[in-house]
Amino acid sequence: MQWSRSHVYSTFHICWGAQAGLYFHYGVGKYPLPSKMFGIFPHRIVHKNAILFRGFDDVFFAPHSRHTDVNRSQIVSNPKLKILAESAEAGVYAVMTDAGRQIFVTGHPEYDLHTLGAEYHRDKELGLPISIPKHYFPNDDDTLQPLCTWRSSANLLFSNWLNYFVYQATPYDIGMMPPF
Repeated sequence: MQWSRSHVYSTFHICWGAQAGLYFHYGVGKYPLPSKMFGIFPHRIVHKNAILFRGFDDVFFAPHSRHTDVNRSQIVSNPKLKILAESAEAGVYAVMTDAGRQIFVTGHPEYDLHTLGAEYHRDKELGLPISIPKHYFPNDDDTLQPLCTWRSSANLLFSNWLNYFVYQATPYDIGMMPPF
């Protein structure tokens, strides 16, 4: 992570990587959840003019699968960090520094249609304590095919990051990179 400060213009941290990055770069702690945050959750954009979320609907969906969460109050109290999107159920979703050098996403926009289901069935077959993923299987019936409700927003999220924070912002000469 230290290397990324001088060799990468914009770093996109996902889930555990987001928690580790928030702690490493800004001292934001994490805490255990009483039960696993697991499912597909609706989110709202906090900063409507954030270009990372350009083109998003007012409500978008994203997968989550984690046993810990980040300390929201530590994020809000740090003037270098801005919460861009969050969920009433799943909490903070996207955090960014002003210039977009560091982007932290606590969910899993990269998941395909079957990732949560495979994780659920694996843990269930192993006898681990697992609840059915929220808002994933129709009628919470794990024998039914889930619907993908997050693919378009996930594609747009990654496209916006690559376009606005990588292609348009990264200097051609690494030696010209502004300090972190």
